[in-house]
Amino acid sequence: MAFEGSYTWQLRQVVGDRLLLMPGAQVVVVDDQDRVLFQQRTDSGLWDLPGGAAEPGMSFRETAAQELLEESGLQVDPDDLIPFGSLSEGALHTITYPNGDRLQCFALLFEARQWTGHLNPGADEVIQARFFEAGETPQTLQPQTQVVWDMYAAYRATGLFQAR
Repeated sequence: MAFEGSYTWQLRQVVGDRLLLMPGAQVVVVDDQDRVLFQQRTDSGLWDLPGGAAEPGMSFRETAAQELLEESGLQVDPDDLIPFGSLSEGALHTITYPNGDRLQCFALLFEARQWTGHLNPGADEVIQARFFEAGETPQTLQPQTQVVWDMYAAYRATGLFQAR
């Protein structure tokens, strides 16, 4: 779903750019060559992982699957998503967008290793998307994405759910 008309957009019409608390989800998509999908955002030009805010009635898994589809064209069964972490610390996951809107996200983080479809980035949110080799990341990561990436590395090393 495009931002205009979304639940967050509707809230913004009432509260302006004041800080909103928002549940959401992010997805680390890993292909069969152990490469990871990153996407370059249209609003900041920075690289990020697929994800976004929940819409009313949606679970974390449904949110992750929907955002992945909208932003990448890849379709995942919500039951195939593997939760590996939760990011909620305000100091780490508060985003100020270029237009001044502020959002503190409470995100459940998932790994996806099974999906269907072909990479087809959603032009309204994504400039480009591509898989990066294992251990490689784009140079200009969204700050919160670096935190998620570090949490994912810790999860891969320990097998333990990560929370920040």
